[in-house]
Amino acid sequence: MAHKKLNLPTKICPVCERPFAWRAKWKRDWESVIYCSKRCSAEGRRQKRVSNP
Repeated sequence: MAHKKLNLPTKICPVCERPFAWRAKWKRDWESVIYCSKRCSAEGRRQKRVSNP
């Protein structure tokens, strides 16, 4: 019997450039998830704010 978690979808975080896998808490909005963590989310928003004066 195969392990279920081997086939989860993944994305690449644009801030840390590391892959991250689908999590149950993202079930409803996986399409809109961009960042792997709250830290990367905050850093991504900070980078956008600095680059767009």
